[in-house]
Amino acid sequence: MLHERYYTDTIDHYMNWISLQTETQLEEIRQLSAQRPQVIFKHSTRCSTSALVKSRLERGAQPWDIDFYFLDLLSYRPISNKIADSFQVPHESPQILVIRNGECIYDESHLGISMDEIMEKAA
Repeated sequence: MLHERYYTDTIDHYMNWISLQTETQLEEIRQLSAQRPQVIFKHSTRCSTSALVKSRLERGAQPWDIDFYFLDLLSYRPISNKIADSFQVPHESPQILVIRNGECIYDESHLGISMDEIMEKAA
């Protein structure tokens, strides 16, 4: 399945967001996580904290061995609810989930989200 990707131009690289828009993609994420870590970023377009966190992630060096999914909470709230159920993680926003071998091995929210921490947990 082809996924819509968002490339965010930053100082010296592009953030390669994969748009998370369907529940079917959650099963794909679970399957792909057996081969390489998958990251889900739950973002509210109306929240200034979420915008700040997104900006910080986009300025960080994106590891090429991790897939980054972007979920627009306002447009796809039912998918956020499914993520909470599927990975047994309470909903927060903004929120990062690192998925490896079909399970959420790390989640963080608000200003606790950092690219360095994501890379460390996904390693």
